[in-house]
Amino acid sequence: MSVIDEVKQRLDIVEVVGQYVQLQKAGRNYKAICPFHAERAPSFFVSPDRQSWHCFGACNTGGDIFSFVMKKENLEFGDALRLLAERAGVTLVERRPEEEAERDRLREANEAAASFYHRLLVSNEAGQKARRYLEERGLDLKTIQDFQLGYSPSGWESLCQHLRERGYADGELVAAGLAVEGERGLRDLFHQRIMFPIADMRGRVVGFGGRSLPVEGEEEIQPKYLNTPQTATFDKGGLLYALDKAKEHIRREGLALIVEGYMDAIAAHQHGFPNVVASMGTALSERQVRLLKRFSRDVVLALDADTAGQEATLRAVEYQDILGRDIRVVIFPEGRDPDQVIRSDREAWSALLANAQPLLDYKFEAVSSALDLSQPRQRSQAAEELLPLVAAIGDRIVQAHYLQRLARLAQTRESTLHQMIARRGRGWGRAREAAPEEEALTEVKLPRDVPEEHCLQLLLHYPELRSEGLALSPDLFWQTENRELLQLWQRVDDLDELAPMIPPELEGHFQRLSGMPLPPFPPEVALERLRGSIGSLKKREIRQAKELAGAALAAREEESGPTGLEELAAAAQASSSGSPLGEIESGELSQTAVLLLRDKEIGIELHRRSKIEVDDDRGLIGSGPEEEVNG
Repeated sequence: MSVIDEVKQRLDIVEVVGQYVQLQKAGRNYKAICPFHAERAPSFFVSPDRQSWHCFGACNTGGDIFSFVMKKENLEFGDALRLLAERAGVTLVERRPEEEAERDRLREANEAAASFYHRLLVSNEAGQKARRYLEERGLDLKTIQDFQLGYSPSGWESLCQHLRERGYADGELVAAGLAVEGERGLRDLFHQRIMFPIADMRGRVVGFGGRSLPVEGEEEIQPKYLNTPQTATFDKGGLLYALDKAKEHIRREGLALIVEGYMDAIAAHQHGFPNVVASMGTALSERQVRLLKRFSRDVVLALDADTAGQEATLRAVEYQDILGRDIRVVIFPEGRDPDQVIRSDREAWSALLANAQPLLDYKFEAVSSALDLSQPRQRSQAAEELLPLVAAIGDRIVQAHYLQRLARLAQTRESTLHQMIARRGRGWGRAREAAPEEEALTEVKLPRDVPEEHCLQLLLHYPELRSEGLALSPDLFWQTENRELLQLWQRVDDLDELAPMIPPELEGHFQRLSGMPLPPFPPEVALERLRGSIGSLKKREIRQAKELAGAALAAREEESGPTGLEELAAAAQASSSGSPLGEIESGELSQTAVLLLRDKEIGIELHRRSKIEVDDDRGLIGSGPEEEVNG
């Protein structure tokens, strides 16, 4: 549960608002003089059922517990969260401004190191052997410069001395992952290696991969590859090499290709395949998949026979639920990697991509060809190898398809396979389904605002919906965290600019929404769903307005009696037609007239929307009225 949800769960909006205004019971709701504008009769209502508030007077707005405190105390969302969290006894883990400044400093140190290494490679005699090696691998000077490749010299503290002269302290060099403490003091982490700067999605260098330089007649330095250790800015499992350069190409082409090594990705870019990224020698992680999903749901893995093993494949199968698509695989001939294929035969590379198979189809074929399925024990072995992959599929329809296929292959009943899955328990399926029951039950206590979150999901995943999203009023969002995210999204021109703007208190909520899997809707379907969700939000707002307007009129009737309300209504009607007002005070009359008129208008609008929906279900209206309703 997020801290936002925990605060909402622990605090009751009636109690919080009651600390600022005197609330009176009005049926299922509470009423008060609005704290945000001057008035004589109550137009401010609080709904304990919805945990929301609304003003029917001059404000004509509402929201949840956070928006009330923000408006009343003149606070930003983060400050309101801190205030309410303190009242609720919820502990916040905050990122201090100085921490962000420290992270900036570490990135700057890595940028300076990248420039140092690059200069040694391209213009210093020390980098001559490294240049020759890269030329032999087919890289031209432009590619070396585009990827800012470098060379780390043999000296023990060459980089340390260079960065000290530029004002960096020893502690900063260690924190940035550029140096380590040795027996003789601080020394460079990388020595005699070809350096691959690793950038985050915004193109900022956050770490390095270093390959030992093979020299004929000399023993190669071990390990062959050395990476920056985990730091405040470098987390290998949350980065993809070359994504900063590939992201727009991935978005345009609608496809991301993942290779294993730095040289594989660089060669692909040099030879005209710029939608390629590298997992940097490790199995694909869930965070890397979520990064790619921002740009495309179609992902192809370039694997060799070794990296297509059972454990890596199982993880990849799980990630298909995140993407909402099958992950496809390209298997390279034994002894060849993507770098070699691209350099030697561009057409062969294109053919391999064109024939990429869905991951599970490949595994079924690989297992079938490796076993003698005429033998019962061999069929049992096939089931043991393939069933964990099928169990990891989250989509039950897709899972049923592969269960049927496995049952045919193993010559057994599907019920037998279901029993095998049940016996193995949750640990055989998806890891994220093995959450404790207590946690799952806690999540159910606070149902999500589905239309609001669906709007945000669509806007985060479909850039083509931007014009619709810019026209969307934040006031339609009752949950302050959703309203804040929408307003941040509306301020940026590109999704890449959004993530760095998310404040720490909204990071979890943003990651959950941006990482939720959505089906691969065609653009016209995504637009239709967005308009449908917006229509639901508008109708919800009208229904609440109708309910609360009725409660407000009931409250006025309780104060003045039925006869008094009839007199006010008659006077309001007379006022609208220009007749004399008589003895009724104009302030009381105008507010009642507003309530009566608003109640009437809301009723008409609610009836109009319901009629349009019925006619639309019957196929009696076209796209024009539907756009008017939902747009």
